[in-house]
Formats: sequence, C-alpha cells, structure tokens
Amino acid sequence: MGIGVSIFLIALGAILAFAVEVTFSGLDLQTVGVILMIVGAIGLVASLLFWSSFSPYGRRGAAGDRVVVRDREIL
Repeated sequence: MGIGVSIFLIALGAILAFAVEVTFSGLDLQTVGVILMIVGAIGLVASLLFWSSFSPYGRRGAAGDRVVVRDREIL
C-alpha cells in the first residue's frame, strides 16, 4: 500500500466516522470509518518505514564511497 492510498483510507474513514449520519441495520458506519482510519495509519507508517530514505534497512553507501567516471582514451 502506498502513501497515497493510505491517506485516501484515512480521509475516507474520517468522513465515514464523523460526517455521515446514515444508519443501517447490522452495519455501523462509524466503526467502519474508525477501522479504515486505523488501516490507513498502519499503511502510512509501513510505507514510510520501508521507504528507502527513511528506512534503516534501505540502501546506504558509506561516507567515503563515490562513483568515479573516466573518459575513454581515443586512439
């Protein structure tokens, strides 16, 4: 799940939890909204954790590592 999907789930859950006043028999929309907000928050944290710039598991080079590019000599 990406960051955009997570934010969408949080927003949709907030709308269902706080703005919708419709009642159904057997379905509580406030509970569904809270569940969507929790799932979106977990997805957002997981996306940020595994995003390479924030992750301790990401690919990092040592401070002295650098790429050297040399031109070919024309014979």
